[in-house]
Order: sequence, then structure tokens, then C-alpha cells
Amino acid sequence: MERSEVEAKYRWRVEDIFPSDEAWEESYKQTEASVSLHEWAGKLQDAASLAAFFKQQEQIARAVERLYLYAHMRHDEDARVSKYTAMQSRAMSLYVRLSSETSFVEPELTALDAATLRSFAADARLADYDYYLRQLIRNKKHVLSAAEEKILALGGEMYSQFQNIFSMIDNADLKFGELVGADGERIELTHGMYGVILHGKDRDLRRRAFEQYYSAYIGLSNTIAATYFGNVKKDVFLTRARGYGSCLQRALEGEDVPVCVYENLISAVHKNLPAMHRYIALRKRILGYDEQHMYDIYAPLVEDADLKLSYEDACDLVARGLSPLGDDYVALLRKGFSEGWVDVCETAGKRSGAYSTGIFGLHPYVLLNYRQSTSDVFTIAHEMGHALHTYFSNAAQPYAKADYRIFVAEVASTVNEVLLLKHILSQTKDEKMQAYLLNYFLDTVRATLHRQTMFAEFESVAHGMVEEGKPLTSENLNAVYLCLNRQYYSDAIVHDEQIASEWSRIPHFYTSFYVYKYATGIVSAISIADRILSEGAAAVAEYKKFLSSGGSDSPVELLKIAGIDLTDKAPFEAAMRAFEDSLGRLEKLIG
Repeated sequence: MERSEVEAKYRWRVEDIFPSDEAWEESYKQTEASVSLHEWAGKLQDAASLAAFFKQQEQIARAVERLYLYAHMRHDEDARVSKYTAMQSRAMSLYVRLSSETSFVEPELTALDAATLRSFAADARLADYDYYLRQLIRNKKHVLSAAEEKILALGGEMYSQFQNIFSMIDNADLKFGELVGADGERIELTHGMYGVILHGKDRDLRRRAFEQYYSAYIGLSNTIAATYFGNVKKDVFLTRARGYGSCLQRALEGEDVPVCVYENLISAVHKNLPAMHRYIALRKRILGYDEQHMYDIYAPLVEDADLKLSYEDACDLVARGLSPLGDDYVALLRKGFSEGWVDVCETAGKRSGAYSTGIFGLHPYVLLNYRQSTSDVFTIAHEMGHALHTYFSNAAQPYAKADYRIFVAEVASTVNEVLLLKHILSQTKDEKMQAYLLNYFLDTVRATLHRQTMFAEFESVAHGMVEEGKPLTSENLNAVYLCLNRQYYSDAIVHDEQIASEWSRIPHFYTSFYVYKYATGIVSAISIADRILSEGAAAVAEYKKFLSSGGSDSPVELLKIAGIDLTDKAPFEAAMRAFEDSLGRLEKLIG
């Protein structure tokens, strides 16, 4: 389906950012002429001057963000339109230029003594930047000279090219062909359709889709491996340039997250692998297969219980499921559904998957590729969780503190999913539906906690190899991935040769050490959802305070507002118990 065939009510209102491409061009010209801050170099020695500088920087940054978001969203509507690819590139160039223009700031500030920086952080004129200044004190040893920082900043556009190359391969160049269904219908294999087929009942179609889908990636395995190798080498370069001990250390310290959080996650998942292996074995028994393959991992254990809802009905169900969060939360959901926040339909050239985005001073946006499946109903709840997190943070925080860290970005989205699932489960006495929902929860934990932790281990191993001077090739990346797949899924499943190449189709690997945050997100969300349902208004108030906190402190400290301490093992153990308890309930229902 082409975008022109989609009704306006199912398209996001990008015109809320700019009414037209011409308006974008006019703003671009004005912004391009204003990106000049180098005259401030050497003048950030007192609080008044620093406050004035930050004010001017913010005005320019907000203009650049608006330009980029418009071009980015237009590009994602149809990656085949080269005009928007070029506009996105031009906007990114402004980002790089702004970064270069301000590259002197951190070296200049870190050259000041800690007492001066602490006095800046305590100054009312710089209240919006107090957390940034505290972070600057902590990271002083990793900030380079002004000349060196400028050189690194000039490389900003180059650093993003590996991700851009993979995105073009994945969304524009790769062709997956067609499949013939059992009824003779020809099916175009797309990213979205692949997911639908894997969740379907037709095992032969799943197998053929699996083999055909992966053959496209395997056919470009060397190119994709070289692209990923370049991305990891970029990480290693930046890590060494800034004097960090490892890429993992740089990633975690960059988000003010202690390494013990990562260690708690890996430890808890490894300890819980016997329960995961039990679940994989249960799936094989229920499905009745002599051999269970990787293309069977999403097959429904309970047939004819999938939620096949229209988009409008799905939105209504999401709103009812999230009612424990209060009338104001539900009202915002419905506002987003009806006022152009969401782009709903899968169309030719459109970016695959789903995401939420937004800028300060404007409502958030959500991209979907909605199909009538349970997974896509939960995707609505998930992405609207992101959107409302952005909404609350922007409403409560100044620009400098509104943007929350990636580490907490998956918490609100996953709280929504957990609450929605518990709502649906509580509303049915049908044992078949209960079994279906328990299976859905177990698969959600498997995909969001266990699988993302496996991805995180893969990233850690790949970065470690490059840090040791070893190259990344399709062969050694396949070997690493297959070894981890065997460890996480056990011998209750056949580890098909294609699955060794799964790493090559994961776009999040180009935002290094991102995926583990999905896992810590669901760990946090399970405990937060339990608190909301068991403690009511008090827990909801604390949770909304967390949603409104933006990036005003360390993400680990902000989660403590909602009652979650990830430096302790308790939340991880609670998530593991929730998985095992649900597994036990399913085993009893299935018999």
C-alpha cells in the first residue's frame, strides 16, 4: 500500500512541526546563519556569562532539533524519497556544526577548579544546568583539550554513517521477495509481515519465511559485517581517545549508571536460565513437535485466542488497561490517538518497526506499522508509554533537563505493557485465554529480558574482540552469536544455521549498549506495575513524579523515586520470580 492511500486520521501530523517543506527551507536558512557560538570561547569564566551562553545555545539547538525531526519523520514515511534523505542529511550537518561550534565549552569549563564548578551548580541563574555541571566535575578526566574536542566533534557526521548505511540496507535496499500461502495467495515478505508469519499457525509458511528472510541478510553478510565492524571500531576509537578502560565503561558512565547494574542483570538472567530452558521444553511438548526450530519460537501455544482488533478497538483496550494510571493519563492517551500523534499503517518504503519521538515545546509522535495482532496491540501501549513519558518530562522540566536518559527510556513503555496484560488477564475466566495471556507474558519476558540480555552479551563480546585487536567478520560474529543462542535456549530447540546470522538484522546494535536497557526496563516495570496495582494512588503519584523528572539526575537515582533500586539485586530477582510463577501457572493450566 502506498502512503497516498492512507486516510488522514491514520497519519501523524508532521505539519505541526512545519506546515510545508518550504517553511522548513526558510527555517533552515535562518538557523544555518545563526549557528555561531565560537565568539563565547574564553568567556565562560563567571556564572552570568555562562547563563547567557546557555540561553543562546538553547535557542539554536531547539531550532536544529525541529529541522532534524521534520526531515527524519518525512524520511521514515518513505525512505525511497531522496528529497527527504537529503534534508535529513542537511539537518544532521547542522547538528555537527553546532557540536563543533560548542566543542570548546567542556574543555573550558573543566579547566576551572572543582570549587568554581560547584559554585556554578549552586547558582540560581544556572539551576537548569546543575546536574550537567555536577556531571562535568565527575567526568573531568575524560574531557580533552579544546583543539582535541573540536577534532572529535568534527567527526560527528562520520560517526553516524554506519547506522545510516545499515538503515538504508535494511529499509530501502533489501528485498525479501514473495511467498505463496497455503491458499495460493501471494504474500509480499516485509519486516512487518515476517513478524506476523512467525506468530502464525502455518508451520511450513513460518519455515519458508524464516529461510527466505534470512537469505537476504546472509547474501549481504560480508557488507553488513564490515558496516558493524566500522561501528564498533568507531566506539573503540572514542573510548581510547577519552581514556576509558572499555567501551562498556564509556557507555555506562556516559549515562551515569554504575557497572553493578549491568552485572546484576547478567547474573540474574544466567541464574534463571534453567527456568527459561524449562519454558522452551514446555513449548516443544505443547506444540507436539519431534524437533522444535527457531522459526517455532513465536508460534502460539494456544490457538484462536489472538487479539485481532481494529486500530480503534485496540486503542480503546489500551486506554482501559492503563486506567490504574489515572484519568489524566487516559485523557492524554486519547488526545494522542485523535490529534495526529500517531502514524498507523505499514506502507511502501516506510521505516519498519515502531518508535516514539518528540521535541521540546511540541507534542510527541509515534510511528507504528499496525497489524491486527496481540503483539501490535501491546506495541501501541508500549510506544504511548514513551510518548507520555516525553510529554510529562517536557511539561515539568526546563529544556536542559527535559530529555531523559536512554537507560530509563524503556521503563514507562514496559510499565504500560505489564499493566495492559494484567488488565486483560484479570478480565477473563476463560482458561484458554488465561493460558494464551500467560504464554504472551512469558514470551514478552523472553524477548525483552532474556533475549535483549543475550544481545547485550553479544555486543560486549564483539566490542571486546575489537578492543583486543581482532577483526569482526561474518564468520566470527556468526560463531559468537550461535554460541550464545545455544546457551540461552538449550538443546530443547534446533539451532538452525540461519539463526547464527540474526545479529546482522538488529538495528539497535548501531546504538551500542542500548539493548540491555530493554532488559533493565522490564525488570523495573514489573516491580513498578505491581506497586501501582497493590498500593494504588501513592504509588501512582510516585511513578508520575518519576515520569516528570526528565534528565534531572542520575537515571538510577530517578528510578528510586518510583521505588526501584537497580544497584540492589531485589528488582532483578522479583522479575525472575514473576517469570517462574507465570510458567508454573501455565504448566498447571496446560496439564
